[in-house]
Amino acid sequence: MASSGQGDSAWTASNRLAAFNDDRERILGAVRQRILSAYLARAARGGDESLEYLLNEVVFSELHRLEEPKNRREERALARWRDLSNRLLGMSEAEKRAAFESLVDYYCKDIVGNFNPRVYRFAKDVVPPALSLLLSSVRGPRDGMAAIMNAGNQVQIQGPIHSLRTLAERGTLVLTPTHSSNLDSIVLALALVRAGLPPMTYGAGKNLFTNPFISYFMHNLGAYRVDRRLRFRLYKDILKEYSTVLLERGYHSLFFPGGTRCRSNRIEDRLKLGLLGTSMAAFRSRVASGDRDYRIFIVPVTINYRLVLEAETLIDDYLAETGKSRYIIQDDEFSRLGRLLEFGRKILAHEGAVIVRFGEPLDPVGNRVVVDAGAGSESSVVGQPSVVGQSSVVGQSIDARGREIDPASYLLGPDGEVVDDPQRDTVYTRIVGQRLVEAYRRNTVLQTTPVVARALFDEVAARAGTRDIYRLLRASHEIRTVPTERLAAAVDRLRTRIRIAPEWGVASPRVAEAGVADIIAEAMRSLVTYHTHPVAVVHDAHVHVNDMKLIFYYQNRTAHIPVEAAA
Repeated sequence: MASSGQGDSAWTASNRLAAFNDDRERILGAVRQRILSAYLARAARGGDESLEYLLNEVVFSELHRLEEPKNRREERALARWRDLSNRLLGMSEAEKRAAFESLVDYYCKDIVGNFNPRVYRFAKDVVPPALSLLLSSVRGPRDGMAAIMNAGNQVQIQGPIHSLRTLAERGTLVLTPTHSSNLDSIVLALALVRAGLPPMTYGAGKNLFTNPFISYFMHNLGAYRVDRRLRFRLYKDILKEYSTVLLERGYHSLFFPGGTRCRSNRIEDRLKLGLLGTSMAAFRSRVASGDRDYRIFIVPVTINYRLVLEAETLIDDYLAETGKSRYIIQDDEFSRLGRLLEFGRKILAHEGAVIVRFGEPLDPVGNRVVVDAGAGSESSVVGQPSVVGQSSVVGQSIDARGREIDPASYLLGPDGEVVDDPQRDTVYTRIVGQRLVEAYRRNTVLQTTPVVARALFDEVAARAGTRDIYRLLRASHEIRTVPTERLAAAVDRLRTRIRIAPEWGVASPRVAEAGVADIIAEAMRSLVTYHTHPVAVVHDAHVHVNDMKLIFYYQNRTAHIPVEAAA
């Protein structure tokens, strides 16, 4: 866990969330004023920007979402939307405007977060050791005390931590993690505490608020609600404006650029740029107001599990090609308390079961930012060339030629004033998105399970003469059986390839240092321990794959690594 000194530092100057509740009405007021100003100006032009058109778009989307209400609350909501639908045609312009303003207020209040400093202190000081105690195999008082003292070691952190603490004091951090599991928010919260970084405001899927226990902490620790079922313009614009205002006011933020959880377990390479673009919008707004020293630092983060809680549900959804139609999965392993506790006790109880790796920060136009890699081992980014030495100032932007540069200069015209250019901002946001994709690959920590799963998949694919997963699912028992000697050789070759190609990721400490037999043994224990059925088993000097879908899922974490020619 982070030392008390780190925690105290995170709580003071850089913890802007401590004042969030006092600032909430001003934040909502700013969002409301900007949305109404923009939409009413466009509505005056008529056509598909008219208030009637916009109201119909909202009503249609909400009626579609609630066409099969699941409870009394949804039945009442459906009745209200039907009533508004019936009244629309007979409304005067003044009534349409009042209805539109009411909707803006409704969605603003539905999204807005909350922060309770007492709950934060409790979560920071009590929850990590409590979780460690819960997730450990405790046989007596001595084991219980050891679990409490070892709290947080299940979640390990890597990256330029010292520099990120400095950047949190100098500007606004925007963490952009990969997204594999509904546990990600909890894991990131533990990682922030261990790193001595301040709490973040973040968008959480509204479906996660259905769990009373999880909802209590999310509601009180800065989370704002994101309803991914609502895809109409007004909701998306309110959501983006809310994020923009938070960043303008210096609130450290976190959002998942990949959107929802990655069903396939591949490293995200197609990012949703909507919320990411709010970093540029906030930066431009602050610079335009005269604050040339304002800085936003975008930090790529990878969350690397040995096993994923919802793997079975996610890969089934991916292979059945129902991801688009279901979109928000309500009935996965995260929603079942028994499975969640079983996952914790059998998987998360082990040290290093999750590794959170912070990458090198970027500025809002995609330039790399100086980090101080000499401040201790915790701040070095292994396998990644850091921008060090060009400047004595941590946080200084460095362009592609290695020159110090002021990121605000990208926004200025010949007269030295900020130019409002949406197309330019979109281009820079796309550049940042591409930089994040590259950073995700470099900073992926390859644990024993995906490494062994990749070696197994390669061997089975070579024997079958195809890498098509749908054909491999029908492969015979003989094809899905690999001699342990061949598997060991494949694991060793893959480890060597990862070691000499840092752009593919970083081997976990276990993969980097352990013997091949130990790597395979740890992976096999994981694959046998948690899932509904053993994914693969060792018998008579051979490894037999029982569940090709899950081997495919875990090896997908290495899908960006080219297939070995010999394989």
